This record gives sequence, structure tokens and C-alpha cells, in this order.
Amino acid sequence: MTFQIRGLEAEAFAPLFRLSDKDLESIGARRVYADEADAYPCRISLTRVPVGEELLLLNHVHQPTPSSPYRASGPIFVSRSATTGHYRSELAPILKDRLLSLRAYDGAALIVDAEVAEGETVIEVIERFLADPQVAHVDAHFARRGCFAARIERA
Repeated sequence: MTFQIRGLEAEAFAPLFRLSDKDLESIGARRVYADEADAYPCRISLTRVPVGEELLLLNHVHQPTPSSPYRASGPIFVSRSATTGHYRSELAPILKDRLLSLRAYDGAALIVDAEVAEGETVIEVIERFLADPQVAHVDAHFARRGCFAARIERA
């Protein structure tokens, strides 16, 4: 099963980088600078940003269907310099070497299946989930902190 993983659109977040720290705080966001390698996964590029990179930490609605009891949002990092990453039939860098919670949703945004996986097992679970015709997409979350990582769809 061919799948694709696409980062969030950079243009949606660009205006936020022009806000002052006080204005960011008023909307529940924070400006941060990566102070260690491998600690800041950008949801736009789907990569880990280098030390010194400017990011915003903000709340993002990743499961927006208002009629679903699974409607959800949570914290994400987005990098100022990121361009939207696109990965086809391979894991995005932020999904490699991480314990992931994979959640399969149907067209009404209801959970059909879920599993925790890491390493090469992640691809096997994604392919199994997407082989089910009732699955519309799979959301990956970092299992330890629970944060949304990326959406996975059929290519």
C-alpha cells in the first residue's frame, strides 16, 4: 500500500512569527529556540530542527471534525524556516526512531483501530491500517508525550 505523509502548510503559520512575544502569549503560543539537537520536531518539515533554530510552540487542531467525539488539538512546534515536507512510502524523519501511537480514523473521524509501534513495524501498521477500506487516514502521535506528529494518507 502506497502512503504519503505531508507536513502542515508553512503559509498558515508564517503570520504568527511576526507577532510579539506578548501577542503570542495572548493566544497561548510561545517563541522558542532549539537548545539541543533532536529535541524539536517541526510539524511543517517533519524534521528535527538544528540547535539555534527559531520555532513556535502552539496549540494546533489536528482532528477538526466538530461532530466527532475524537475532535482533538494539542501542542506542536513549527519552525520559521521550514518548508512543507512530503514523504511517499517512507517515514518522515520525525517518525523514525520514535515510539508512535498510530490511530486509524474513518471518514466521520471515528477511530477504527489503534496501535503503538516503532521502527520498521510502523510501516507495517500503516500499510495494514490503510488496507482497510473504511480507514480514511492515520494520525501518528508521539507515544510518550501524546503530541500529534503527522497525518498519513493513501498516496
